[in-house]
Amino acid sequence: MARMNDVGGMQGFGPVDTTDDTQPFHADWEARIFALNGALIAQKVYNLDEFRDAVETMPPAEYLAASYYERWFFAIRTLLERKGVVAAGELDD
Repeated sequence: MARMNDVGGMQGFGPVDTTDDTQPFHADWEARIFALNGALIAQKVYNLDEFRDAVETMPPAEYLAASYYERWFFAIRTLLERKGVVAAGELDD
């Protein structure tokens, strides 16, 4: 079964933006999410395969509406709950 992120061969998403973007992060929180993910993987809280799987479990409508690092944040929250590092809902607004 294909997940939302598996769009190979699908059409209707419009042109791919190939604009050269020299900034790796567009906001401070994105850099923090990047660093947090690296730290959690380094501490073996979860691994890269688990992280990718968590990104791919994001509900389709949310996945399409989310930015790249919003998807990362979703995955981190999901894994921290799955691993029992935080209680379910503890990181909700």
